Amino acid sequence: MIEFFNSQIWPIIMLILPIIGKILLIILPLLGAVAYLTLMERKVIASMQLRKGPSVVGPFGLLQPLADGLKLMLKEVIIPSESNKILFLVAPIITFVLALIGWAVIPFSENFVVANLNVGVTYLLASSSLGVYGIIISGWASNSKYAFLGAIRSSAQMISYEVSIGLIIISVALCAGSLNLSEIVLAQKNHWFVLPMLPMFLLFFISALAETNRHPFDLPEAESELVAGYNVEYSSMPFSMFFLGEYANMILISAFASILFLGGWLSPFDCAFCNAIPGFIWLCLKILILLFCFIWVRATLPRYRYDQLMRLGWKVFLPLSLLWVVGTASFIVFIQ
Repeated sequence: MIEFFNSQIWPIIMLILPIIGKILLIILPLLGAVAYLTLMERKVIASMQLRKGPSVVGPFGLLQPLADGLKLMLKEVIIPSESNKILFLVAPIITFVLALIGWAVIPFSENFVVANLNVGVTYLLASSSLGVYGIIISGWASNSKYAFLGAIRSSAQMISYEVSIGLIIISVALCAGSLNLSEIVLAQKNHWFVLPMLPMFLLFFISALAETNRHPFDLPEAESELVAGYNVEYSSMPFSMFFLGEYANMILISAFASILFLGGWLSPFDCAFCNAIPGFIWLCLKILILLFCFIWVRATLPRYRYDQLMRLGWKVFLPLSLLWVVGTASFIVFIQ
């Protein structure tokens, strides 16, 4: 038995342990970042509105996310009597897990990535597209017309803006000549793609707001119309998993935008001091700047109507992104 363990099992364990270590090294800080992103949002919006924000729990309110998490854990999980109980509980798990698995292909530096896939862009698109299932299942399983209407609106919104996001990503892939995220970053050593593709970067950011159901496109949670949308029947930890999934998606889409347009882990200036700073710190700073823009937009703009949202996605963003793909492909063929 011992010989079988040494010859068969031990090599497999030694192969898996580094992968598990990498996963934990990403997931554990990410969960902390998701919790404190809620505090950052409340603090930034409070500052813009000339308020104090959270300031009671802990020094400067730094323990507020822990108090909020404890509160949600201690609340009762209420399941509607006429709901599909299994799907009702599975839906938030799907949303939360899909927000985490996308990090498997995010390169934090040239040498640190869990899975350096040649089709990393396709993997990210697929995992983000599957997030629609968690939302539509939650609305249907709740057996509530308000939750189901919110889920339908959310799924239509996410599908609409994924089309333009996909076309924008194709433009970046054409310029980089690869679907590997690390190679896309390395292709930006001379200049970041945000400079020649500024209109597409702006379209990507606005589409990301709609993709993550963030203001001014948070129509699935239009309280005045839908009593909070697809998650109206949820409470306690299932509700918090939707909440955490939304914020994890914000961080993921910010990391994706940083890699596609802002050079990923590359430093903005070619100097000895900037190059001495580890690449993952530059990536985290770029993610933080984009997250601030997410919050800034929420504190500034009013909510769109649903017809305005659909018109913007299908009649403005889709034609523009399609024309840009055709123009990019034509330019690349011309210069070759």
